[in-house]
Amino acid sequence: MRSVEEQQARVSAAAVAPRPVRVAIAEAQGLMCAEEVVAERPMPAFDQAAIDGYAVRSVDVLGADAIGDSSDAAERDAAAVTLPVLGIIEAGARTPTRLQPKLATRIQTGAPMPTLADAVLPLRWTDGGDSRVRVLRGVRPGDYVRRVGDDVQPGDVAVRAGTVVGAAQVGLLAAVGRDRVLVHPRPRLSVLAVGGELVDVNRTPGNGQVYDVDSYALAAAGRDAGAEVNRVGIVSNDPAKLREVVEGQLNRAEVVVIAGGVGGAAADAVRAALADLGDMEVARIAMHPGSVQGFGQLGPEGVPTFLLPTNPVSALVVFEVMIRPLIRLSLGKREPMRRVVRARTLGPIASMPGRKGYLRGQLMRDEETGEYLVQVLGASGGTSSHLLATLAEANCLVVVPEEIEQIATGELVDVAFLAQRG
Repeated sequence: MRSVEEQQARVSAAAVAPRPVRVAIAEAQGLMCAEEVVAERPMPAFDQAAIDGYAVRSVDVLGADAIGDSSDAAERDAAAVTLPVLGIIEAGARTPTRLQPKLATRIQTGAPMPTLADAVLPLRWTDGGDSRVRVLRGVRPGDYVRRVGDDVQPGDVAVRAGTVVGAAQVGLLAAVGRDRVLVHPRPRLSVLAVGGELVDVNRTPGNGQVYDVDSYALAAAGRDAGAEVNRVGIVSNDPAKLREVVEGQLNRAEVVVIAGGVGGAAADAVRAALADLGDMEVARIAMHPGSVQGFGQLGPEGVPTFLLPTNPVSALVVFEVMIRPLIRLSLGKREPMRRVVRARTLGPIASMPGRKGYLRGQLMRDEETGEYLVQVLGASGGTSSHLLATLAEANCLVVVPEEIEQIATGELVDVAFLAQRG
């Protein structure tokens, strides 16, 4: 029986990232940048107002600070600093303006500063006058002004290679004038389900038939991992037909997942149908659930192809442990594994001897101590691996080392976060 780590190493070695592609920045969100985006122009490209107010020369409003300190209204009025207001400069104004001494001009946020003005006087520090403005407090040179290149200078790296493009990166790309960017695309994942007992969810199962759960669940898991998913759905057991469909998917995908037929005669039939596409090994892995699983690299390009158990819970756990990290590596992620924390158990846990356990659980946090606490869902020890409802309730997997069979209440265990439900 092969260890989980050995199988993960075999699978990870097959990871091949798709060639970077250039996409519109609106389509780049969530993908990893594959180039160093260097700014060619400063940002901002001109001195601009950081807030709404009055563009002034700071030397013209120096005395206003002393006025604000006086408690006598008559003294404040006598020494008041007032400036004539000449018009308004709006955001987007393109005509250069020049501010003469002892004058002010209204200015909007983002509008270009007039020549000779060195500060913006906030509206709240004035009486808000239109033709003349009474200054209640002075400003220093550079106050509330965004200078040329304050944010980005020409030659600065705006977005680094290896950065996941989020909202801020999209904004930066737009700010430096880039409409397209080179990214690592999502690996393409094809999901098939094999089994004569399967019917799609839009049909009523007959005697001995069940709904195709696997292809829907695994396709959703693939999207969660970051893949571009093609859910092929149910495929015929006929060897020629199965081979034709799989071969077609090998030509269009970076990863292929086949659910069903991983053990016994069914597995032999699937492997025989795919024999001339490459070697598909079905092995026992020291984990539960999902100890029996198949993996090979098929087709001329050696596409990683998986055979997963029919049991939806086992299939999803194998996907989580083996396939999700492969997809994350193909996306260019440096840390393909889920975040793991230490949590204290709220009840006893039993695990299958000699196998690494991945048990469904609910992770919570003590409000007073901040300590993580975890409760295993369903019966542990591998007796409830078919219960899909408990997986739907789980927000984590409790990872139990293969040499441990029993964990007492209150002990610390490793817990892997699953995707958070919104």
